[in-house]
Amino acid sequence: MLNFPTWKKILILAICGMGFLYALPNFFKEGTIDLGSEWLPGKRMNLGLDLQGGLHLLMDVDVESVFKQQLENLKSSVRITLRQAKARSSGISISDDSVRFKLLDPSKTETVRKKLRDRIGNLEYDVDEKGSFVIAYSSKFLAEQKDDILSRTVEVIRRRVDATGTLEASIQRQGEKRILVQVPGGDASLKDKFKPAKLTIQKVKKMHLCTNSPKRMRGGTELMRSDDKDASGQPICYTVEKRVRVGGENIVDAAGTYHENRPAVTFRFDTIGARKFCKASRENVNRQLAIILDKKVISAPVINEPICQGNGVITGRFSIKEAQETALLIRVGALPAGVTFLEERSVGPGLGRDSIEAGKAASIIGFIAVLVFMVVVYGRFGLMADIALFINVALLTALLSALQATLTLPGIAGIVLTVGMAVDANVLIFERIREELRSGRTPINAVEAGYSRALVTIIDSNLTTLIAAILLYAFGSGPIQGFAVTLTFGLITSMFTAIMVTRLMVVSWLRSARPTEMMI
Repeated sequence: MLNFPTWKKILILAICGMGFLYALPNFFKEGTIDLGSEWLPGKRMNLGLDLQGGLHLLMDVDVESVFKQQLENLKSSVRITLRQAKARSSGISISDDSVRFKLLDPSKTETVRKKLRDRIGNLEYDVDEKGSFVIAYSSKFLAEQKDDILSRTVEVIRRRVDATGTLEASIQRQGEKRILVQVPGGDASLKDKFKPAKLTIQKVKKMHLCTNSPKRMRGGTELMRSDDKDASGQPICYTVEKRVRVGGENIVDAAGTYHENRPAVTFRFDTIGARKFCKASRENVNRQLAIILDKKVISAPVINEPICQGNGVITGRFSIKEAQETALLIRVGALPAGVTFLEERSVGPGLGRDSIEAGKAASIIGFIAVLVFMVVVYGRFGLMADIALFINVALLTALLSALQATLTLPGIAGIVLTVGMAVDANVLIFERIREELRSGRTPINAVEAGYSRALVTIIDSNLTTLIAAILLYAFGSGPIQGFAVTLTFGLITSMFTAIMVTRLMVVSWLRSARPTEMMI
């Protein structure tokens, strides 16, 4: 335990030095230290909503639009089913959250009903003897769909706002179809992350000036606007098929880049998407396919030949930054439903300035009390433990800064607990050394035995606490996770400083002083 090779000493000193460098930006104004790299010192710890305030958003999820689209899909399925059953109808319409049609030949009622039941599940039927159908999704299915839409919307927002989980944004359902988002340190620019980002590829029926758009669209088509303009500066619109050839759910990767010296978004399909895109491009050679993002045509290239490589490029009127942001939204996934902002405000620290200052004061007083106690009780060894304690706090601050973790009041409690646990490890070691000295061992042998025999106890106690911290992070949320993060990092740094840093200082003193007697 007293043998320290040169490489180990250099490694310990390098880790401590890097810890101080990464912790240093927290003591200066933001931007004072910036070396221009994600991995070099320059970042500060993020403060939680309770310490610095942030952005508060209340959103309404447009579940009805999803149900409306499902009815449109049901209508298309009914049309295909009637064609397969060779049954004609007087017309298919949507009314009162249901699809309605009447067969011209009532004798085919049972055949159509059976084919619909085989093709589409979760339906409720109302059929009379004249062949009039009223079809709607069951109330149980709609309730399950609503719950699923809200859950997926929360998850997509969480991945967009706090992909790494270190920002500690609070994202939760509120009421039947509302979502509350609170982002520490966030501002209004975050609203750009709540775009639906729904990407579809649909067939273009006609390209025309928006001023010449038909007042009434033919069945199965819809009008889409774009940022394109003709030679005279008139905006161009597209009439496209409602049928989606490929959807954004089949995209597995997207990136903002340059294509032919223009900002562009490249994307790659999964196996199913590649097959669909290959089929769509093969069926539409020398025709246009529109790439549509959030109901706007971004690009409408002419397909010269089948594209079966499983990837594509979107070029449009955007900057490289917009291309990268668009790629991020596509990559994370589209929102299952659009959202409307009901409430938006910037909030101040939730605890109030007096409470924050009181918490700081309590932490500082406790830290100083621990330092004084260690020096009074253990003398020179206590001073070494105090130096290691400063290094421990610096390393913990460095980890939180480098990983951009968010510090909340429970997180501060975790740091204070870590300080106590770091001292606790040194107390165990020093008391063990005292016992060995009383039994008549020489100072070097006493230190050797003290570290060797206390090590197992220290590892056991820290390991059980680490398991508890991991469980808190796994099953907790918000402030509880903040406490778990700082406690976990604190356990790692306290083990390092107690077992490695303090031991290195004690061994270095023993090697240089070579005392024949030692008081501790």
